[in-house]
Amino acid sequence: MKTLAAVATESGKPLTLMELDIEDPRADEILVRIVATGVCHTDLVVQAGMLPVPMPVILGHEGSGVVEKIGSKVSKVKPGDHVVLSFNSCGSCESCREKEPAYCYEFMPRNFGVTREDGTTALSMENSPVHSNFFGQSSFATFSICHELNAVKVPKTVDLSLLGPLGCGILTGAGAVINALPVKKGSSFLVYGTGSVGLSSVMAAQIQGASTIIAVDLIDDRLEMARELGATHTFNPNKTDNLVEKIIELTTHGVTTALDTTGLPDVISDAVLCLAPRGTCGILGACPPDFEVKLNEFHFFSGGRKLIGIVEGSAYPDTMIPELINYFEEGQFPFDRLIKFYDFEHINQAIEDSENGKTIKAIVRM
Repeated sequence: MKTLAAVATESGKPLTLMELDIEDPRADEILVRIVATGVCHTDLVVQAGMLPVPMPVILGHEGSGVVEKIGSKVSKVKPGDHVVLSFNSCGSCESCREKEPAYCYEFMPRNFGVTREDGTTALSMENSPVHSNFFGQSSFATFSICHELNAVKVPKTVDLSLLGPLGCGILTGAGAVINALPVKKGSSFLVYGTGSVGLSSVMAAQIQGASTIIAVDLIDDRLEMARELGATHTFNPNKTDNLVEKIIELTTHGVTTALDTTGLPDVISDAVLCLAPRGTCGILGACPPDFEVKLNEFHFFSGGRKLIGIVEGSAYPDTMIPELINYFEEGQFPFDRLIKFYDFEHINQAIEDSENGKTIKAIVRM
C-alpha cells in the first residue's frame, strides 16, 4: 500500500512530501493510520544534521493514530484501537525488565538507527529503501509501522489529534518531575526553559504539590504562560541581575529540585548552583555530543548535591501516558494550551515556527 510521507532528503533542507510504498506489518509490528504527529526538538536536531542519522529518512516520533493491521504475534492492541506512539526499546535488557525502557541498553540503535534490526526498512520508493523506524515509528507520514512495545492504547474519550506529544516531549517534562527527580509536596522546583517540556514540568510540579515553582526563560510570553500554568515566580535572565543569588535568596537555602531543558552548559552550571544542600538537578536538553558541563566542585560535593541525566522522563509509557490523560481529563494538566495545529502539507511551516519559538508545541494533522 501507499503512504504520504514528509521525507528529510538532505541535512538542513525542508522536508519533501512524497508518496512511498509501505510494507504490511511483520509478526511483531503494527500498521497505524496516523491522525496527527507532534513536532519535537529532536526532529529538528536530526533534520539539521546534528546527529548521525542517514538520509533520506522519515522523522516524526510523537504520533497518534488508529491501528489498521497487526502482526501475528501482537496481542497488546487490535485494529480500531486508538494509540499513542512513544519511544522504542528492546524489552529484554535489565532496564527494560525493570520497567525503565528509557534507559534501554539498545536505546540509540532502536530509536536513531532508522532501520529494523536486520537492516531493512518498511518504506521504499520505486524499490529503493527509504530510512524509517525513527523512534520505532517515523510518524511524519499518513501510515506508520511501529512495534508492540512502543504503541500505547489510549481511551477514545479524548481527541486523538491532541495526544501525540504525550509520547515524547510532554512525557519528558512531566515524567522528569513525577518519576526522576521526583518533586515532592511542599518542596521548591526550578526549571530553565519554558518550551513544551519545561511548561509540562511546571504543570506536573503543581500536581505534585510543590509550594514554590520557579520558571526561567528569555521569552516573556512564555513566562506569562508559566505563571498561568502554576509557576509562583518567573525570571527573564536578560532583565534580572545576579539571577542565581536572587533564586537562593527567594528560597532561603536554594531549591530542592531543578531541571534544565536547554542543554546549555552555562545554564546547567547555574541550575546546580541554585540547589539547596542535598538538592537534585536533572538535565534532559538535547545538545551536541561535545558539550561539557563545568561545576564548582566544592559547592557540589560539600552539599551532597546531585546531577542526573533524564531520558523520556524516566517514564514507563504504558502506565504514564494514560495517567497524564487522566490528569488532563480532570483539568489538572491542560497541555492543550501549548498546542497549535498545522495541516500536514504545511509541516515545514510547523517546523519553522517551532524553531523560532513562535509556537510552543506544533502538531501536524493528517
